[in-house]
Amino acid sequence: MKILILNGSPKRDQSDTMHITRAFVDGMNEYAENEVHTIHVIDKRIEYCTGCFACMRNGGDCIHHDDMRDILEEILESDLLIWSYPLYCYGMPAPLKALLDRTLPLSSMAMHKVGDRYEHVGQADFSHLKYVMICGCGFPNSKHNFEAAVLQFVRCFPNEHTMITVPESPMFNAPEAAVVTEPRLALVKKAGRQYAESGTVSEEMIKEIGSPMIPEEQYAQIVNGTVN
Repeated sequence: MKILILNGSPKRDQSDTMHITRAFVDGMNEYAENEVHTIHVIDKRIEYCTGCFACMRNGGDCIHHDDMRDILEEILESDLLIWSYPLYCYGMPAPLKALLDRTLPLSSMAMHKVGDRYEHVGQADFSHLKYVMICGCGFPNSKHNFEAAVLQFVRCFPNEHTMITVPESPMFNAPEAAVVTEPRLALVKKAGRQYAESGTVSEEMIKEIGSPMIPEEQYAQIVNGTVN
């Protein structure tokens, strides 16, 4: 399987969320070896979409001549896209959102009804693609934090999607927190293996991964520097 990781964090490999993503992919590779490529989106030249829709009318030809052309080719050649990013203002960091906006060339202006909503008709065949969102945040809980990001992901990728959200993610970059982060990463690795085996992760495991690693009040005290 070809796995393309789209890392939206400007911290690149030092991203809190990438610790989680690497554990997930390690679990997948434990079941079967995969071809994995990571794109640090911050290092790519991706112009903002102007909304001219030229790409949707002209067979996918965008007015911008930047790195997005090669990225779109790699997306279409992949089997799984992992969108890995920290939560910024309850959504994607700007560079990754720019990349998402620039996937317009994959669709045409024509639309058709799917269930109770309309979707654009594709200009390219990406029906083989599966999608995983791995998102971490610095707050001590998941509730009232990830809902907007989850809804956007579901709307953009209504089929074949899996979403993993993890609070307290800055602890993955804190060596002194290893006593709680290592068991959590082991659980994420187990989730990756489960995904490789079955194409999904159980709701119970996703819920456990998304639970606080330490009590919310204790985490807040550590962040605020008020631990006695």
